[in-house]
Amino acid sequence: MKKSSLPFTETFKNFLPLKQYFFRNRWPLVFGLMSLLAVDFLQLLIPLVIKSAIDLLTIKTATAHVLFKHGLTILGIALMIAVFRYIWRHLILGHSRKVEEGLRNQLYSHLQTLSLSFFQRTRTGDLMARAINDINGIRMATGMGLVALTDGAVLGMAAIGFMMSINVKLTLISLIPAPIIVIFTRILTRRMSSGFETVQKTFSELTERVREAFSGIRVIKSYNRENWEYKKVEHVGRKYISENMRLAKTLAFFFPMMAIFTNTGLAIVIWFGGRLTIMGNITTGDFVAFTAYLNLLTWPMIAMGWVTTLIQRGSASMRRINNILEEVPEIKDSPQLRDVARITGRIEINGLKIRYSGQTEPALKDIHFKIDAGETVAVVGRVGSGKTTLLHTIPRLLDISPATLFIDGRDIRQIPLKTLRKNIGFVTQDVFIFSDTVRNNVLFGRSNVSQTELYTALRAADILEDIESLEKGLDTILGERGITLSGGQRQRLTIARALIADPPILIMDDALSMVDTRTEQRILNQVFQLRRNKTSLIVSHRISTISRAERIVVLDRGELVEEGTHETSTLSSMKSR
Repeated sequence: MKKSSLPFTETFKNFLPLKQYFFRNRWPLVFGLMSLLAVDFLQLLIPLVIKSAIDLLTIKTATAHVLFKHGLTILGIALMIAVFRYIWRHLILGHSRKVEEGLRNQLYSHLQTLSLSFFQRTRTGDLMARAINDINGIRMATGMGLVALTDGAVLGMAAIGFMMSINVKLTLISLIPAPIIVIFTRILTRRMSSGFETVQKTFSELTERVREAFSGIRVIKSYNRENWEYKKVEHVGRKYISENMRLAKTLAFFFPMMAIFTNTGLAIVIWFGGRLTIMGNITTGDFVAFTAYLNLLTWPMIAMGWVTTLIQRGSASMRRINNILEEVPEIKDSPQLRDVARITGRIEINGLKIRYSGQTEPALKDIHFKIDAGETVAVVGRVGSGKTTLLHTIPRLLDISPATLFIDGRDIRQIPLKTLRKNIGFVTQDVFIFSDTVRNNVLFGRSNVSQTELYTALRAADILEDIESLEKGLDTILGERGITLSGGQRQRLTIARALIADPPILIMDDALSMVDTRTEQRILNQVFQLRRNKTSLIVSHRISTISRAERIVVLDRGELVEEGTHETSTLSSMKSR
């Protein structure tokens, strides 16, 4: 009920997070608004010049020289309007672009702080739609919406003032349609607000569907399912068009309604004002000037419709952006942080338990074991036994209870996230290559890496020769998600990415599943040689890989069922496969 009774109050509340950008750009915005007001003031002078010329013509005292001066005056005013209009467009629309830039950066920066659980429950297409379409709607609201609001209010009030200076009674009669416009605007505003939000949500669905179709194009083609996928995209596309058409009906009714009522006011002026002119109550020049001011008043009335559209669209978009900005990361630094000068890699797990939301069975049940600094440990078990979950807890990609996981004797919840993750190299099951050069994919933003260190990491991952065979070597641009590379090459490139930082702890989650046994043997020899006396955790389903580990930890259905060396362990869960 509150939202229905105060639609515009609720609408403008959504824009409160933008006040920092308005404050930051306050001086360009002030000068832009002053230029806009100057344009409005100059436009109000033109009817006065026309009034003077027509009155002189009416009493037949006008001369060619006088009329020429009046024409030059109008031309001069027009030139000044052009200059001030350029200034306000540059400053105010430039301000809206700065708001767009700042908000997009703020949104992206905030998204990077959110935990993995947020991205698991939020579709990528929805985030893309908010970062592009919604922010564009906000830009229009803070640019042309601000212009239309200011211009319409100031020009409208000033025009009414000049009209009343000519004839108060005629002004009041000409404004009879105004209350009707206000009532209709209030009703349609509520419908537009709901419509814009629905359209934006449907656009998110369409974006996600198209993104998914292109990402899976190889699978779609392999199974000859192009027509099936096309129909799915077409269905969401029709839904998007349907919602837009429903909104368009409201907008289509809004603007003609504005035109009807404003022209009704003009018809009243011609009929009633014409009689006043004939009776001599006002001069012909007054009548023409009054008509000109009424025409100027038409723009503010239409502007109110336009500004309502822009503000409602922007408000619906801002509400969707605010929903993201209000998200709080589940995993964040604890207030009881402890400075960590150096991490050696000793890991202790004590009673670790993990249960995923919506799951009845825990992913990990009361896990206890220790890893000494410099030790290489293999984690094995059936698919779904909890291996990846266990590894994700070490860099705190999943949150855990206090006092359940320690590194170098410190609870990882008390180690700053940046420090913790900087000291861990993680090669995940889901290999991800960026659409960038080979060099940038390996360095991953690091600038303090020498060419020797880069080549050492590439050589250890057994990918150097493959890269040198590429047309531009390290500067070769890889396709989206590394599509120009084979699966094994992508895996080896991500291993080099992890090795380049020389972390005290290296985690390899089934990182060699796409290479042959000989290549795997070669890589492990080189990695272990490079990482002597440093902690490594390896997940693999190959006996040849886990046999290289100093110790083996066996998981089954989230429980630690066995622990020992390759010689002493029965590896019951592996053999049962």
